[in-house]
Amino acid sequence: MSPTPPLRQDERPLPVESSDGQAQTHLGKGSRVEGKLTFEGSVRIDGQVEGEVQAQDTVIVGESAVVSAQLIANTLIIKGKVSGDITARKRVELRAPAKLVGNITTPSLVIQEGVVFEGHCSMGSAEAKSDKTDKKVATIFPKEARVSSEATK
Repeated sequence: MSPTPPLRQDERPLPVESSDGQAQTHLGKGSRVEGKLTFEGSVRIDGQVEGEVQAQDTVIVGESAVVSAQLIANTLIIKGKVSGDITARKRVELRAPAKLVGNITTPSLVIQEGVVFEGHCSMGSAEAKSDKTDKKVATIFPKEARVSSEATK
């Protein structure tokens, strides 16, 4: 039996470590889970998940993952397909070729080139957003629309 060839850099799995450096839970490529999942540490998802995922540390959605769920964690790193709202207490990273259809609430957001994001983003802590009762709305108009409306005055 020949030795397994080493993985290329782009094929290597992302590490799943908590802030204390310990490896945590992994839902593999062939797994399918439905319901509410709660993790005390970090979790890496490479399979299919439907429902809700909460983690005290990091949630990593691998490139092969298909997730239809609300995600809540300290840090979210997404490379796969996610449909649902996501909330991170610290940071969200959308890495190519991720596709996210849903809303983001986080104080820090990184989106790589090649990512598809369809939804709204609220920057700030999740706790601060839930305490606010008044909502501010900003509207952005294309430059052409603004020029044409000024020309009619």
